[in-house]
Amino acid sequence: MILPIVLYGDPVLRTKGKPVTEVTDEVRRLAADMLETMYDARGVGLAAQQIGVAIQLAVVDVSHDPQCISYLRVNDVDTPMAELMPLVFINPKLDFGKPKAMSEEGCLSFPDLRENIRRPSDVKATLTLLDGRTIVLETDGLLSRAIQHETDHLNGILFIDRVSAAAKIGMKRRLREKQEDWADEIHRGISPTKPKPRKKGEVDEDEEE
Repeated sequence: MILPIVLYGDPVLRTKGKPVTEVTDEVRRLAADMLETMYDARGVGLAAQQIGVAIQLAVVDVSHDPQCISYLRVNDVDTPMAELMPLVFINPKLDFGKPKAMSEEGCLSFPDLRENIRRPSDVKATLTLLDGRTIVLETDGLLSRAIQHETDHLNGILFIDRVSAAAKIGMKRRLREKQEDWADEIHRGISPTKPKPRKKGEVDEDEEE
């Protein structure tokens, strides 16, 4: 089932998620609905807060671009991306490498807003899966960035919080304009989080999280 995506301004996006202590049928259904919602919105990641539920549950799928990472290890074993995607995880714990990289990010809770965000290039993520296994995942590239972005959501942190101080001035103006656009679309019965029809020749960036 496709769920409504919460927009910036809703307090749930600033709420730290409660740990998931048991993987119930309800949690599994929610995860399945989140994946369907993410795919419908052409996203690569979605956290439970973004559909109004403040728990430590997120989904990620970057399999549209197998070249977006240079390595992927699971429990110290090199692993093909296809074996892991879609990735559904609870209660993540992250460690980072020292190198950082700047890259443009978007967010499904901020339609049509994209900002340059500096994050650690490499992540070592301890994740619990829905089958009860706990894995240690090491990777870089878009998968690393998506896991960091969604884990931020689970802790009530938004990607706009990580915009540089110099860039925040202009971003705040753009954000106010976007909120006015979202309100206008809602007033006209249009969902701001629905992907806009692509123009002829336009490439779908497909990197909203």
